[in-house]
Amino acid sequence: MGIKASHKIASGVCEADRSRNLARLKRIEGQVRGIAQMVEQDRYCVDVLTQIAAAQSALRSVGKEMLRHHLKHCVADAARLGKPEFDATSDELIELLYKNAR
Repeated sequence: MGIKASHKIASGVCEADRSRNLARLKRIEGQVRGIAQMVEQDRYCVDVLTQIAAAQSALRSVGKEMLRHHLKHCVADAARLGKPEFDATSDELIELLYKNAR
């Protein structure tokens, strides 16, 4: 499963929000490395699953912040640009929400 490349740039990016999200993602990266070590060490399944749940929760939290930003800035900017741009951005958002609903 690859990541679909997009050439669009986020609107209204706040440096403090970007820094906060990057710091959270780096902590999550460390959590995932720790989980891999736990698996390598044959740690108790419940302990590994607990850490996986924590990492998933942390990723959902970052995703929630990214979605909030997208709605407040990217979608709002598309609405100001007019119907074609707003329609395309709305369709993109609906697809994203369907993907995340699975």
